[in-house]
Amino acid sequence: MITCGARLEAIAVPGVPLVGAGADVPALVVRAIRDAGLAPADGDVLVVTSKLLSRAEGRFVDLARVEPSARATELAGAVGKDPRLVELILRESSGVSRQAPGVLVVRHRLGFVVANAGIDASNAVPPEAPADSGPWALLLPEAPDASAAAIRARVESEAPSGTRVGVVITDSFGRPFRLGTVGVAIGVSGLPALWDRRGEPDLFGRTLEQTITALADQVAAVADLVAGQAAEGRPLVLVRGLKFDPVREPASALLRKPEEDLYA
Repeated sequence: MITCGARLEAIAVPGVPLVGAGADVPALVVRAIRDAGLAPADGDVLVVTSKLLSRAEGRFVDLARVEPSARATELAGAVGKDPRLVELILRESSGVSRQAPGVLVVRHRLGFVVANAGIDASNAVPPEAPADSGPWALLLPEAPDASAAAIRARVESEAPSGTRVGVVITDSFGRPFRLGTVGVAIGVSGLPALWDRRGEPDLFGRTLEQTITALADQVAAVADLVAGQAAEGRPLVLVRGLKFDPVREPASALLRKPEEDLYA
């Protein structure tokens, strides 16, 4: 059972530092929520940016230390990108979807289709990096669903007995058919990734036949507005106003099968 009322809140939780490798993200999340005076409630969804997890996992790569393969060098020449970056993209991918000057879209090892394998160069420098190192790149987290589950378990263990929350790990994706990026879910725990509304009536009593809402993606997009994508420094957002039965559904539930993906 899933419901959403006429009011939904997205609250940036302050106090989460710019972390380095080895940071305990579940503990940081619990501490930030507590220090902000936000007692977790049933139906709350904690939205965590992938960059926070990537930094804590030490997913930093110094491009100066990357040796591009022959394939990466050839592909880099075709798309006009740094061969070292292309090498990382290929390592993180299961296949190339589209390529054009300035564009390299791949199927990530986690299954989703994304530009540059989600590798980011912004806010990608580790705290201990020497001044003469880099340029640096930051890979996506290793296992976002597992990270979401760990955060959820820690938050629920510290919350009043019986409190059930959801956790969404987000990243910003572009789309092949529209300009601009939006927040999407790459990891989920507790919250249903999809909201299947087929069989429900519309305003006029007609039965819905095709309506399946990407609930985790919609929550990610709402939180992305508050988290920001530049220097805001808000990697943790609490979304409040949903009601749902806790489920075990991974973020991969949002993905079309490769043979059904018209853009892959």
